[in-house]
Amino acid sequence: MLAFLGIAILVIVTPGPDTALTINNALRGGRAGGILTALGVAVGQLIWALATSVGLVAVLLASEPLFYAVKLAGAAYLVVLGVRSLLAALRSNGPVPTRRDAGGVERLRPTVAVRQGIVNNLGNPKMAAFFASVLPQFAPQGEGVFSTLVVLGVLFCVLTFSWLAAYATAVAALGGWLARSTVRRVVEGAAGAALIGFGVHLATERR
Repeated sequence: MLAFLGIAILVIVTPGPDTALTINNALRGGRAGGILTALGVAVGQLIWALATSVGLVAVLLASEPLFYAVKLAGAAYLVVLGVRSLLAALRSNGPVPTRRDAGGVERLRPTVAVRQGIVNNLGNPKMAAFFASVLPQFAPQGEGVFSTLVVLGVLFCVLTFSWLAAYATAVAALGGWLARSTVRRVVEGAAGAALIGFGVHLATERR
């Protein structure tokens, strides 16, 4: 368990597309927007974990066309989110799927935040490769392997949610400073560029 936790924490704290999306949505929707995005990411990971436990991920990894279809779809989604973030940084108002709070600030819809987190994670086949290659190493052979894989997957999801929620909370704590138009646009632009970069890297990276 300690070995698994060490590997899991190392993977989780390494910045990636999920981190960039959480920060971006925390800027758009405040603490709630970031935490709901983190929840969506955790749900996506749970789906990968369950798919690994029943052998579906093995089918995905064995099928070259299917693997690359998921890979390219995920990369395209990241690029779209990144472009929208860059456009939002150039405008005074945020992207279309938002609402205004009592203070007149554009807020990210909760359903949009959760959905983006789920789709963003499911669109990254590297997560499938991680679960398929790492989780079985810590599961017993024979009876009990399914339940162990599920428990390890859920634990990984909880750790991921906690880490990303901490990111969202930190961004929200800087709300006053980030509310300044220039600062907000710079941070939003940086987050958008990061999402585009992750998308291009995912699309061009060899399996």
